[in-house]
Amino acid sequence: MNDFASTPKLVLLPAVDVADGKAVRLTQGEAGTETSYGDPVDAAMDFARQGAEWIHLVDLDAAFGRGSNAGVLRKVIKQVRGVQVELSGGIRDDRTLEAALESGAARINLGTAALENPEWAADVIGRYGDAIAVGLDVRGTTLAARGWTREGGDLWTVLDRLESAGCSRYVVTDVTKDGTLKGPNLDLLRELITRTPKPVVASGGVSSLDDIAALRDLVPLGVEGAIVGKALYAGAFTLAEALDVAGH
Repeated sequence: MNDFASTPKLVLLPAVDVADGKAVRLTQGEAGTETSYGDPVDAAMDFARQGAEWIHLVDLDAAFGRGSNAGVLRKVIKQVRGVQVELSGGIRDDRTLEAALESGAARINLGTAALENPEWAADVIGRYGDAIAVGLDVRGTTLAARGWTREGGDLWTVLDRLESAGCSRYVVTDVTKDGTLKGPNLDLLRELITRTPKPVVASGGVSSLDDIAALRDLVPLGVEGAIVGKALYAGAFTLAEALDVAGH
């Protein structure tokens, strides 16, 4: 136990995914698999009360190119004072990026744009540095784009390109695990952290406190944090319990 107590903490980012103004969860990122969990502001405030330092806030409608929840997202960010927000979904150009930064988000997670528009992504990484993370959503070692509906190239080729651009952080999701409560893809994470010195945030599949402990074991190797979604909404454990295991 002493070893575990001395392991650096794992940063937890409870997820609030917003579609049609409501907090929802998807299974394997597929449109049409939404389960609604009510008001996103209530969900975020509940996480803040339980001790969240970060919230991973996603505009699913923007990610799927079917609308925007910008007003709701701004409201969430305003309400959860003292909690930092990582914002994701549909940020593909200067206009949407500037609006996201102006909303008060501490960090922006680029997804599809980093794959489809590498020059723009490199420029943005150069301009905003640590405020930009890149989301790498993978099936096997093939990246998924456009709300996971299209292929976006080879993971390692894209990673090399982003490393050259000076990307400061990666948010890595195994699409096949997301929303399934089947455990994170530890092998993928172990391989990824050998290929970049940058911090990696793991996403997808966290189902138990044991999963959080396993991810915390990877912190000394380069995993910085974990996004936790469905397990919290399904009541597998509370955020307070998860933060305890994560070392907060």
